[in-house]
Amino acid sequence: MEITLTSPAALFPAISLIFLAYTNRFLHLSSLVRKLHSDWLYGHEPSLRAQIINIRRRIELIRWCQATGVLSLIGCLSSILCLLLDQQTSGVMLFVFSSVSMAISLFLSLWEVLASNGALNIYLNEMSEPREPTPTEPSNSSR
Repeated sequence: MEITLTSPAALFPAISLIFLAYTNRFLHLSSLVRKLHSDWLYGHEPSLRAQIINIRRRIELIRWCQATGVLSLIGCLSSILCLLLDQQTSGVMLFVFSSVSMAISLFLSLWEVLASNGALNIYLNEMSEPREPTPTEPSNSSR
């Protein structure tokens, strides 16, 4: 299989956009962790534990998304270098490695998106359960 320099170079825009998305997800999760920390200090709601477990898993997934994305970028750069040095076989193998790394990163990203839906379901399940009114809330019997 013969590839040119433009083949691995075509992955650069995709890799950049994916890293931006992963960074945005990570920043969102870090602000969510800070909010959950203050909620945890205020009161230990039962759903907080489930949220914390979910966020830990999502942070781990994003870390692996970023790691495999970095491997993809390194493979891309190495592929270009090999092609510049007329080492076609090495360049092709590194391009395949880069493409596989990117695919793994995208599958991990999909897994994280599905986990984020799980976090929303935790909130929805909590809201669908009846709860006792707090002392500041009027009860239904006083209406």
